[in-house]
Amino acid sequence: MVSERLAEAVDILKENGVRMTPQRHAILNFLLSSMSHPTADEIYKALEMTFPNMSVATVYNNLRVFKDAGLVKELTYGDASSRFDANMKDHYHIICRHCGKITDFDYPTLTEVEVKAAEETGYQIESHRMEIYGICPSCKTKNEP
Repeated sequence: MVSERLAEAVDILKENGVRMTPQRHAILNFLLSSMSHPTADEIYKALEMTFPNMSVATVYNNLRVFKDAGLVKELTYGDASSRFDANMKDHYHIICRHCGKITDFDYPTLTEVEVKAAEETGYQIESHRMEIYGICPSCKTKNEP
């Protein structure tokens, strides 16, 4: 499945005139394989042994290219560093208040909320975001007596 998504993503980038470099391919593959919503630094650290000449700036620049092409979402939650998500389906996130782990949570989209918000305010609704906070199972286990 990741290989199919990777091939589709490469096609989209090529259609947008983006040349595929080995670094771009590796970053994209890492994102599509990852369920951890990594930061640019985490991606860099995961790939630095394979690409010792790649910089963190290269990772950031490529993430921006992927974001502009509609292949990744940039997630900004409270802490200073953005996290990146290659799952472009509508879904929500549960965030651990202790360790910051982000887990995908599928739920029917809240389109009724968007319709109601538009009706009551006159706004043209573009999107919405719902965040759920709690303690992940790992942190819960660590903190139990």
